[in-house]
Amino acid sequence: MQLGFSTTIEIGNGKPITIESGKLAKQADGSVVVRQGNTMLLATVCSARDAKDGVDFMPLTVEYKEKYAARGIFPGGFFKRETRPSDHEILISRLIDRALRPLFPDDYHADTQVAVFLISADEESLPDQLAGLAAGACLAVSDIPFNGPVSEVRVARIDGALQINPTKTDLERADLEMIVAGSTKEIIMVEGEMNEVSEDVMIEAIMFAHLAIKKQCEALNELASKFPKAAKKREYSHESNDEDLRKRVWDATYAKAYAVAKSGGGKDERGAGFKQIEEEFLASLSDEERAEKKSLVGRYYHDVEKEAMRRMIIDEGMRLDKRNTTQIRPIWCEVDYLPGAHGSAIFTRGETQSLTTVTLGGTQDEQDIDGVIFKGSEKFLLHYNFPPFSTGEARPMRATSRREIGHGNLALRGLKPVIPTGSENPYTVRVVSDILESNGSSSMATVCAGTLALMDAGIQLRRPVSGIAMGLITDKKTGKYAILSDILGDEDHLGDMDFKVVGTANGITACQMDIKVDGLSEEILRNALAQAREGRLHILGELLKTLNTSRSEPKAHAPRIEYLEVPQEVIGAIIGPGGKIIQEIQRTTTTTVSISEKDGKGIVEILAANKQNLEDALRMIKNIAFPPQVEIGEVYKGKVRSIMPYGAFVEILPGTDGLLHVSELEWRRIDKVEEVLKEGDVVEFKVLGKDPKNGKYKLSRKVLLPKPEGYVEPANTERGERRGPRKEEAKEA
Repeated sequence: MQLGFSTTIEIGNGKPITIESGKLAKQADGSVVVRQGNTMLLATVCSARDAKDGVDFMPLTVEYKEKYAARGIFPGGFFKRETRPSDHEILISRLIDRALRPLFPDDYHADTQVAVFLISADEESLPDQLAGLAAGACLAVSDIPFNGPVSEVRVARIDGALQINPTKTDLERADLEMIVAGSTKEIIMVEGEMNEVSEDVMIEAIMFAHLAIKKQCEALNELASKFPKAAKKREYSHESNDEDLRKRVWDATYAKAYAVAKSGGGKDERGAGFKQIEEEFLASLSDEERAEKKSLVGRYYHDVEKEAMRRMIIDEGMRLDKRNTTQIRPIWCEVDYLPGAHGSAIFTRGETQSLTTVTLGGTQDEQDIDGVIFKGSEKFLLHYNFPPFSTGEARPMRATSRREIGHGNLALRGLKPVIPTGSENPYTVRVVSDILESNGSSSMATVCAGTLALMDAGIQLRRPVSGIAMGLITDKKTGKYAILSDILGDEDHLGDMDFKVVGTANGITACQMDIKVDGLSEEILRNALAQAREGRLHILGELLKTLNTSRSEPKAHAPRIEYLEVPQEVIGAIIGPGGKIIQEIQRTTTTTVSISEKDGKGIVEILAANKQNLEDALRMIKNIAFPPQVEIGEVYKGKVRSIMPYGAFVEILPGTDGLLHVSELEWRRIDKVEEVLKEGDVVEFKVLGKDPKNGKYKLSRKVLLPKPEGYVEPANTERGERRGPRKEEAKEA
């Protein structure tokens, strides 16, 4: 008995990709299993037969989930089961969503869910570069209306050559890596990071990826042809239209909306003007018609606003705020705004504002990563927050949204290539961007504010970074188009492209592109990147007017960190029995000391609040790890360890004590050691020699004190020199 059908694609890292359908999850509207090596993804799609009342958008939900059993491991944490999605899973879900959403018909409004599960995994075939293919495949074999097929690939430049879907090991050597989604005709979505590459290299990589995408889409068409339901997509009617009302709305509002668009007012003023036009039209309707047609009027009037803005830009080259297509909004910046933070900056561009902070920490502050594919820790963190007041809204502040995670990840990828590593930057670094105002591209404001805050914190960036969001307005009838620099929120919402580019003066470090129109030619892509470079460099120049280089060192209240490499065999001595020694070092120097092993050596990290504490702890650890030799005749300071009737035992160096005899305390006669010293005192002394019988060092305090006038050496009595130690001294020795 044959169970389902399959097709194979020869592409990428040498391991064929197999797509099979009709074997698992057959009650879903569409389901496939995609396999490469031992990595397997199960993708399903289900869509309701009818749309809910009042829904005039595409209610698409995408979920990507990695099963720990796929690698034969237990989940971390108390519950030992998969719980809420990790940031990694959310980011992959967003990549899939952004590839699929533009291809659903505009009038399709049924609840639709795409679920992709990692059900088997190996260490080399990465699942995220197969997830978009799996999602596109389950839609291809279903009867859900969809303008596909669509697929995704990863493209990377490794050792100077472009590769599709590289292995995990090869990807570690890449200086460019992007996830690219598209159909047979056009690129739909791009996201990735790179090490300051040129615009030409980036375009070459995207076009190279599109060739592989076309090959995958052909395979999806071949697989879909084996399923009769895929050839006859379901019929639906999710919108009811009134063409007479559409014309009335257009005739009554277009000229007014064009005038508001051209007025050049601010976001709130412009929004109020557009709203007033709609309300005036609704007021002209009868009560019965208004109640019945209000939602239709809203939909048709939205089209009026969109066309007014687009026509103004295409025909007159003027934007909603009266800028031309290449102009950047006014920028002002400030650093060191928050005195308690280790670094801080404000970046304001037009009506978008980010207040960003930097916090410096040690190894114990690293982010633990406990995923199915990736495990370890991360030393550079960036968190992006988008509170409702930033857009003048009053709504609940819940858990971090997927949008916040996605925007923060883009900013992190843009900044990470310029953050020094290793001994150049011993810190764990956390950047937090709080968006205080938003009208277009708050993620790029985060990049700019992040650059300033990092420099303010004393992080020696390899080069400063800036970011810009580009838009696109096209006219299908005439073929005209306009590329927009530094887009507003409305230009993003009503336009055809949102293209964010991050980079230094030397090249691009990260990008994110979403296309909402059929067809993005190479010409438009090249022009958009060239215009983005000009705008990005202008913004970078504004940043450098505020702070043109990183501060020479961290703030006075920022922690200091020092790393010390020690022999592996002395780690136990530094820790001490039950941690006694390391706890004593931390207590007496007010520092935090962490020890780890790497390549057969011990790595000691010392985190201190100030330079003096750091030096004290470093000296104590060095004395244990690399014990210096006691020099006869040298002067030392040490702590009194114990007191006996005949003298005090004093620490010369860690692990090495000497006897400070009662007769060597002062020039005057001392009857009891406690007259001068007690346990725990730190005393200065000179090493006189070493007793050849017991190996103990003989110490003297009195030789460092002024000799009293008229002093006479005592006779050779019990208080003076003796032929041998007392019985109790000999016993102690």
